[in-house]
Amino acid sequence: MTPTFPDPDRTHLAVLGSPIAHSLSPALHAAAYDVLGLPFTYGRHEVASGGLGAFVAGLGPEWRGLSLTMPLKREVLPLLDRTTPLVDELGVANTVAVRQEGPSVVLAGANTDVAGLVRPVAALGHVPGEATVLGGGATAASALAAAQRLGARLVRVFLRDTGKAGDLVLLAARLGVTLEVHPLDDLGSADPMGFVVSTLPGGAADDLPLVPSGPDAVLFDVAYEPWPTRASTAWAAAGGRVLNGLDMLSEQAIGQIRFFLHGDEDELLPDEAAVRRAMRAAVGLPETIG
Repeated sequence: MTPTFPDPDRTHLAVLGSPIAHSLSPALHAAAYDVLGLPFTYGRHEVASGGLGAFVAGLGPEWRGLSLTMPLKREVLPLLDRTTPLVDELGVANTVAVRQEGPSVVLAGANTDVAGLVRPVAALGHVPGEATVLGGGATAASALAAAQRLGARLVRVFLRDTGKAGDLVLLAARLGVTLEVHPLDDLGSADPMGFVVSTLPGGAADDLPLVPSGPDAVLFDVAYEPWPTRASTAWAAAGGRVLNGLDMLSEQAIGQIRFFLHGDEDELLPDEAAVRRAMRAAVGLPETIG
């Protein structure tokens, strides 16, 4: 059944960021819109830091929404008319819905990255009491919030420059999470880990000494190009379980589509199970997680 949705003439969407040529978001969204029977088009645009304002100012009446990747997830905040509570809490948005409200065009921002991390881990039945996050950028903030939602009360963050952890420290305090900040060089002396989220660019974690604590230990490496990374291969060889960036990308895209259609990232899509299967198949993932 084709879903009903407001502003039916707004049919154009795209992912923005830099670099963006490798993005598989167009394949994911196209697969979903095909299942849903929606006349949407979804492209990609190279938009570097400092260029988002001009791009948004040029949006025409055909635009329905934007997906944002690095380095735009924080730069978008001053451009938004409305934000979800999660965006306000994290200071990070990866989704912009363009809405017509009377004579005005309104830009509404959401964060679906957190759900994109939570749902795959929850599907494995993993409930971590502690978590390790590698990196300190915008996705690390989402990883910290995801770890808290999954049950972690202690999060250890490892990053190259510990002086850049200020935003994460403040976020952890708001979330009620105990946060330890360590330089990446300290990983060699760290204990085996039960739940790790690497937000580092593809391959950047390859030579880090990541050791799973047991067969239930999960490494969520948000990289997906190239894949598999050496870090994920080593983790699996040591007996741990691995999730990759495509697991996150597909789940956060489902949240985006919900937001683009309904204005609510938690409202399920019609036949969402079929949508999820089509999206995962479009990027070479198995039908189910795990």
